[in-house]
Amino acid sequence: MTNSNPNPNPNPTIDPKSGFCSETKIYHSLRPTAPLPPHTTPFSVTDYVFSHLQLNASPSPNTAALIDATTRRRISFSDLARHVQTLAASLQNRLGLIKGDSAFVLSPNSLHIPILHFSLLSLGVVVSPSNPASTNSEISRQIHLCKPVVAFATSDTVAKIPSLRYGTVLLDSPEFESMMTCPIGEFRQVSVNQSDTATILYSSGTTGRVKGVELSHRNWISVLAGAVAVREVRSSPAVTLCTVPYFHVYGFGLFMRGLVMGHTVVTTVGRLNLTVVMKAIEEFRVTHVALAPPIAVAMAKGNDHSNENVMDGYDLSSLEVVACGGASLQRSVILKFRERFPNLQLAQAYGMTEVAGRVFATVGMKESRIVGATGKVMSNSQAKIVDPDTGIGLPPMMPGELWIRGPSNMKGYVGDAAATTEILDSDGWLRTGDLCYIDNEGFLFFVERIKELIKYKGYQVAPAELEYLLQSLPDVADVAVAPYPDEEVGQLPMAFVVRHNGSNIDESQIMDFVAKQVAPYKRIRRVMFVDMIPKNATGKVLRKELIKLASSNATSKL
Repeated sequence: MTNSNPNPNPNPTIDPKSGFCSETKIYHSLRPTAPLPPHTTPFSVTDYVFSHLQLNASPSPNTAALIDATTRRRISFSDLARHVQTLAASLQNRLGLIKGDSAFVLSPNSLHIPILHFSLLSLGVVVSPSNPASTNSEISRQIHLCKPVVAFATSDTVAKIPSLRYGTVLLDSPEFESMMTCPIGEFRQVSVNQSDTATILYSSGTTGRVKGVELSHRNWISVLAGAVAVREVRSSPAVTLCTVPYFHVYGFGLFMRGLVMGHTVVTTVGRLNLTVVMKAIEEFRVTHVALAPPIAVAMAKGNDHSNENVMDGYDLSSLEVVACGGASLQRSVILKFRERFPNLQLAQAYGMTEVAGRVFATVGMKESRIVGATGKVMSNSQAKIVDPDTGIGLPPMMPGELWIRGPSNMKGYVGDAAATTEILDSDGWLRTGDLCYIDNEGFLFFVERIKELIKYKGYQVAPAELEYLLQSLPDVADVAVAPYPDEEVGQLPMAFVVRHNGSNIDESQIMDFVAKQVAPYKRIRRVMFVDMIPKNATGKVLRKELIKLASSNATSKL
């Protein structure tokens, strides 16, 4: 007998539009359920990717899995599987790596990174990648957290790696190429539990000391299964251009998502600008491109601060989706982008390292049309919007702290039980620290980091609101607003402004412009003109760096 009710959530207390349950105050995912393997089945994320490729995605063996946009080297899906297993055997037999070991990776993007990560994960070795621009003290802190027995680096980054038990393998060396292509001994299958730690990634460190985020194989499998559950049916394979770093949760998840669905993943190597991106889209007939906000802003404006109309003359007809994550895009940028590219999906998402990447996302053209929304909650996950003062769950359209529960929530912070307890409660809810609201259709809107709200005379001021206003000024190329300490009022809203070339806009003009459009407590009280806004690899403003800059320079006016 078949069930005539197609609704996966027939509970009448769950709103069919927003997913909000009026009894529990929980927002439920209305996406298709993503099947996950039984908890007790040994299954690494590498097992999941390649078994899904074999059974479901079924790309042609000769289809390119990975392409280097600079050298144009291609690795087919059949070669990818062979390289992963050959390298895994080499890591077992040459280096002696075993389940439970940890490997530190210090490298820019390359074709070798996905192969290395899949190989290590198949062995039950914990992968811990770091930004190659990290300083020696930052690397020392990260190595203290992940306790690696081996490192993988390049000839440019190897000097930063201390002595480890099995040394450091150079990814850009003939030795590594040999490990990947010439079998040494037999590959011995390893039984990896889904609860085993797969990766230790590093939180951005914008609020306190950098933390090691411990993610399990099941965390990653759940994220990939959620992507598969909402995948689009295509007549031809997608080609994804990844411009974001593989050491960040955004890039790490992106190459796995692309490959598990049989997409070709094109990797940019070296210094990135808009011209590099446009050339790659044209040459490789890219359908999907993943960007950090600075490149999305450059696309919307049509220049990269050095070249006007830099996109002119490129054939972008293959492009379907521009995905932007890592930090929120301002409304003015979204509107400019839509005006310039009316037929492209601008896909936004909300995620954190602590939830293995995206947990809200826009899927399809219709959802991407909602300006400012970062999507709906993904399969198998739940959300709450909680009043930060009372702890009470809030209904649609009410802003509060976003809480998330689901199979992608991290195991915890490595070696920091207190910080783990602070963010993860006993019921499995992860407190994001972000002020958000969910609308009546289930779309999430990010307002501000709660810790970054400026407290002026007891009032709360959202930097994003003031940044949005200032971005509308033609003289402003970039801007960030941060709290500046003040004994009398607590914190002052301070603007850090990058002028457009040739502009001579001054502090009084900046302050007057904002003062005419906001309540008195929201006014900009201090201004500093800077050459650039410090941001991390995914475009998040490093507000602590701005405050340090302001504190060391007292020339700005009140």
